[in-house]
Amino acid sequence: MSLGSRLKKEREIKGWSQIYVAEKLGITNTVLSNYERDYRDPDTTTLAKLADLYDVDADYLLGRSSTRKKTENSLSFFDGPDKYTPDEIAEMEAALERYREMKRRAAEEAKKDIKK
Repeated sequence: MSLGSRLKKEREIKGWSQIYVAEKLGITNTVLSNYERDYRDPDTTTLAKLADLYDVDADYLLGRSSTRKKTENSLSFFDGPDKYTPDEIAEMEAALERYREMKRRAAEEAKKDIKK
């Protein structure tokens, strides 16, 4: 599926007109139509705006990924945050608190060393 086809599909999924999307992007609907018909490609800034507007990943629009949207959280290790158990979450929060405390103490020690 081409970039233009994906752009048109995403706009139609949202139920939006070309005029509406063009106004949101600050372009003419002729320009948007040219994108959707693969007559022109959007610049990178416009592509990013389109991805944000349609709430999809730019790689999906470009055909580089079949996944419409990346997960909001990039913690993909161990199957990501949706798969964490409550015990695992509690342990990660405790580890983060230990780390923050360590950083606080290190900053205090650095201040003491500067004053000497």
